[in-house]
Amino acid sequence: MLLGLDAATVRFGGRPVLDAVDLAVAEHEVVCVLGPSGSGKSTLLRAVAGLQRLDSGRVLLDGRDQRDAPAHRRGVGLMFQDHQLFPQRDVGANVAFGLRMHGVAKGEREAKVGELLELVGLPGAERRAVASLSGGEQQRVALARALAPRPRLLMLDEPLGQLDRSLRERLVVELRELFGRLGMTVLAVTHDQGEAFALADRVVVMRDGRIAQSGTPLEVWQRPADAFVARFLGFDNIVPATVAGTAADSAWGKLPVPDGCAQGDRTLLVRPAGVRLVAPGEGLPCTVTARTFKGTHVSVRLRPQDGPPLEAASALRDAPGVGDAVGVEFDPAEIVLLD
Repeated sequence: MLLGLDAATVRFGGRPVLDAVDLAVAEHEVVCVLGPSGSGKSTLLRAVAGLQRLDSGRVLLDGRDQRDAPAHRRGVGLMFQDHQLFPQRDVGANVAFGLRMHGVAKGEREAKVGELLELVGLPGAERRAVASLSGGEQQRVALARALAPRPRLLMLDEPLGQLDRSLRERLVVELRELFGRLGMTVLAVTHDQGEAFALADRVVVMRDGRIAQSGTPLEVWQRPADAFVARFLGFDNIVPATVAGTAADSAWGKLPVPDGCAQGDRTLLVRPAGVRLVAPGEGLPCTVTARTFKGTHVSVRLRPQDGPPLEAASALRDAPGVGDAVGVEFDPAEIVLLD
């Protein structure tokens, strides 16, 4: 374990914004912390970096308590959302800043800066002015600066938050490949689940200063821990249900559930892919109230005759129109019992 949080607690005005959090990050692991605004994810990052003092608990690096270690002596790299580059210095001087602070000789600094800019896809950019860079280029320079002192832990605070979607999607793939090639240990915070799922070995979802769920991206996506996590991931087809055997009695009727499920009162999630549209007169009667083009499919909003609204994912060529009557059947493989 490279990084450990042991009952880490931070209070603002007596209210815990980080509430007895336990977290372990292994060497070479990429962990992304997800959560809505106010969930405590940025406070967690600042506590690890030494920018926010804990009220109780511990931050451990290589097993050593960091309580009295100032930020500049923790051996971690930190990259903020706004990059925080020095506008009066050129690209090379920005990247060399940490190396100069560590007393690295000028010739070695220049060689290292060149290597880092090559690594992040900006070869020969040393003399360029920061103001001349695009948002994506500034992000690359900030990353090179954070990597320059060879931190044992790299921390990213909404690293791609200010970039447009297409650039974010491209850079997140490049970052994933880069971290793997360098064997980096990374702790990142973001509110964008797509970004986290593409980047991380493990995803940590936070709520009200606590960890709501931790697991691989596939585990969290396939089996959200509870309704909060499911809704945060963008799922809306969530209803109370009573499970008896292999059926769940819900507001949408009796739905199939996997054999061996815990019985009794539960919370049930149906992924949109599991809401199958069939001919009117079959299954649950519904009316189409809205449809949204999603690129790979159409999101169809449905109003059942009984029960709350439903969302279905339909193939582009098969999507019904607003006002159409359809039937709905449910795919057991896309039904998850929460809690």
